[in-house]
Amino acid sequence: MVLELTDDQKAFQATAQRFAHEIVAQRAAGIDKSGEFPADVLHAASAHGLLGVTIPTAWGGAGRDYVSYALAIEAIAKASATVAVSLSVTNSLVAEVIAHAGRDQQRERWLRPLATGAALGAFALSEPDAGTDAANQKTRAVRSGDGYRITGRKVWVANAEEASVAIVFACTRPGLRGQGVTAFLVPMDVPGIRRTARADSLGVRGLGCMDLDLDVTVSDDQVLGSVDQGFPLAMWALQGGRVAIAAQALGIGEAALDEALAHAKQREQFGQRIGNFQAIQWMLADMATELAAARMLTLKAAAAKDRQEKSTVEASMAKLAASEAAHKAADKAMQILASAGYRRGSVVERLFRDVRATEIYQGTSEAQRMIIAASVLANA
Repeated sequence: MVLELTDDQKAFQATAQRFAHEIVAQRAAGIDKSGEFPADVLHAASAHGLLGVTIPTAWGGAGRDYVSYALAIEAIAKASATVAVSLSVTNSLVAEVIAHAGRDQQRERWLRPLATGAALGAFALSEPDAGTDAANQKTRAVRSGDGYRITGRKVWVANAEEASVAIVFACTRPGLRGQGVTAFLVPMDVPGIRRTARADSLGVRGLGCMDLDLDVTVSDDQVLGSVDQGFPLAMWALQGGRVAIAAQALGIGEAALDEALAHAKQREQFGQRIGNFQAIQWMLADMATELAAARMLTLKAAAAKDRQEKSTVEASMAKLAASEAAHKAADKAMQILASAGYRRGSVVERLFRDVRATEIYQGTSEAQRMIIAASVLANA
């Protein structure tokens, strides 16, 4: 599929690129070094429509399509994977889910602040025993008066350090796995939430990841969507989330390719620039080709998200292709820069660490292959 961008999409892409160049890129190395959550950068992004990209303007969003969103995430990720992931969590996994399944009172309370930058969101699905097997929820929500008492533990909750609200998934009908899970909108300042900072990670540092120990009481009007229908809602959210991760991976991969190209044109060995050597040229050719192919799949998945109620397979293909192409690009960039890239604090060293997560979070590459294979077999 060849997707020709509209003038509006190109203009929004240019806006994101300017913000990435002028603001995000200046902070990227510092965020990585300190591991501090870049709350000020995220709030600044709201002025450019980057916190509610696909949210209708009636609710304070930018009202744009998913292709525009993917282009924006790619541009931000080229400067900082951390900022891109934080933006995508609030956009894809929280704001879009509330817009899709929330009642108007829930949208008024949370969607408008999320879309305008007055609030950040978190998505609390993963647990110690529920990673790839996300249906294996052990957090419980038991009827208590006019609501529910939620008890359990969530792990690797991105944005949790500064989030105002979390979508918390909990088991309401034990024994039914994904058929008995409910989603709840839980303000992060209610009594009964204990946040514990995660151990430092290899890359994407400064993501505000925390574990949440929960013993909270919520009312019926905090149920998001329908009771016992939280797991399908989580899977719906991940369709958009995986497109965003594919776009994030593309941004990292493009940054790695840029670094490799610049070095190949400048570095001299054996009396000539290393870009003249076929070994280097072939690495650059593979990087450029694989990233271009992944971009086509990512834009296809973004367009499918706009047109279709279900775009699971397209999103999985995009995430699989983009994350693995970007990982290869960062690896080849490291090889081309050699010691200049391997040293702590180089751009390529940061990209090399950041890109690895794209093959893990929001569904590992193995999980994406399972989804794709199931579709291929079913339609054979």
